[in-house]
Amino acid sequence: MQILSKPAQTTRPVRYGKLILEDGMQFEGISFGAETGRAGEVVFSTGMVGYPEALTDASFAGQIMIMTYPLAGSYGVPTSQSWEDDHIHTSGLIVSNYIDTPSHAQSTMTLSEWLKQENIPALQIKDTRLLTQHIRQHGSLLGKIVFDEDIPFYDPNQENLIAQVSTRQITKIGQGPKTIALIDCGAKQNIVRCLLKRNVEVMTVPWDWDLFSSANDFHFDGILISNGPGNPKFADKTVATVRKALDNKIPTLGICMGNHLLSLAAGGETEKMKFGHRSQNQPCVMRDSQRCYITTQNHGFVVADVPPGFEPWFTNANDGTNEGIIHASQPFMSVQFHPEAAPGPVDTEWVFDYFLEKI
Repeated sequence: MQILSKPAQTTRPVRYGKLILEDGMQFEGISFGAETGRAGEVVFSTGMVGYPEALTDASFAGQIMIMTYPLAGSYGVPTSQSWEDDHIHTSGLIVSNYIDTPSHAQSTMTLSEWLKQENIPALQIKDTRLLTQHIRQHGSLLGKIVFDEDIPFYDPNQENLIAQVSTRQITKIGQGPKTIALIDCGAKQNIVRCLLKRNVEVMTVPWDWDLFSSANDFHFDGILISNGPGNPKFADKTVATVRKALDNKIPTLGICMGNHLLSLAAGGETEKMKFGHRSQNQPCVMRDSQRCYITTQNHGFVVADVPPGFEPWFTNANDGTNEGIIHASQPFMSVQFHPEAAPGPVDTEWVFDYFLEKI
């Protein structure tokens, strides 16, 4: 009888790294990303799927993301057409179980390969439940992923992250009877896709571009303020532009960071949340109704005081925080969640239609 020998199996050496929190707590884990130290704000996301979209969402800039769902990597990484930007914005990734053998028709590479290409560290830490509970109790904490050499902590909320992720040029895409000026504070690409589906011309401008300056040579019918990372109070130039839009009664819609910036421009106030909302299952109740929408969210700040002339449009059913504002008589509105929502529920995409009807 002939005995066939099995091919030799090659296993890569296990490399360990540490997640160190600012309060001294440490977690050791197995590395499956780039073996480089990175620091940032440690936050958690409760979404079951959507890591390609979350990792490329500019709202995660400066943050080390913990995925509470225990499996990550099982469907690999799709082509960049499905991403929210052309590169990863998170500073690091923490998961409980990394799957290195993806199975999906759209997969082009493993999650590990992608993270290494983008020089992003990632650790497999088994007890992500304890880690998440610790953050829920103490609030978002600064942290760092380290290997051989220690690095200092870094607080992304102490600088203007919007200026770092915003476009630096004006771009035009689409055709239609209406032109929307998209103020890019870190805009997700699916916002543009949702507008293009509705036959809208989209002019994307930098966060600090004055739409009402004589240097602006294009016409626009409405303004959309995008999502973005960090502390909204650093985006003073965006707030000034939005204030001019309100004075000129230009129809305006804010999304996520746009909710904060519209509120600040109108005289409201924002504040830091304890640990924020980062998930695909946040329940939001619409005003004057019993209708509750399940929404995708990613933010660490919240509107604390609704500005004069506005009313709360949506309220979070879990903690009662503001999820959007709407003016009593003018076409000004914003939502804290993501109506473009990919991945996640799409039942709030009607917000785009409602806004366009006001133009």
